[in-house]
Amino acid sequence: MRAVTIPSEGTALLLIDVINDLAFEGSELLIEQAEPMARRLVVLKRKAADAGVPVIYINDNFGQWRSDFRQTVAHCVAASSPGRRVSQRLRPTKRDYFVLKPKHSGFFDTTLDTLLEALRIRRVIVTGIAGNICVLFTANDAYMRELKLFIPSDCIVSNTPEENTHALRQMQVVLKANVAPSTQILFRKRRGSARERPR
Repeated sequence: MRAVTIPSEGTALLLIDVINDLAFEGSELLIEQAEPMARRLVVLKRKAADAGVPVIYINDNFGQWRSDFRQTVAHCVAASSPGRRVSQRLRPTKRDYFVLKPKHSGFFDTTLDTLLEALRIRRVIVTGIAGNICVLFTANDAYMRELKLFIPSDCIVSNTPEENTHALRQMQVVLKANVAPSTQILFRKRRGSARERPR
């Protein structure tokens, strides 16, 4: 398989709704897919962080308007949370950024635009849950902002594999996203003080 090399400068890794209790009726199939996805995403996150790529968690607040992200994490990793294994594996570190979102898109009514501008981001790697809803909506909005899209096919999951395949196809064809799996992604680190060429 051919490697996909992404410049570390100007790139951000977005993790959509991976801190998630997954406490809804019929979530068993999604959890079954999300747990192995989380293992792959941990590896990608480590590669990105080692290359100096900022990692941004973009998460629902699950309607808890008086909570903050720390409380959301604590809720989702608790023993009573069906999605605890995913949340525990992908628990954020002090180096990571986080954005709380009220709706499906990570951009709608959030600080994500401002954060990406401050970090001088030109391309995003979009991962997480659910591929056919919040990942898709966030990718749509990123595309409209002329951000180059990478959506690793093995680092998003949807309620069913069929819905996930359809969402990936839409993002590849309509949004011009590169959907190569995370195992093919390499990061090109910035050399000295030389800036990366614009995409």
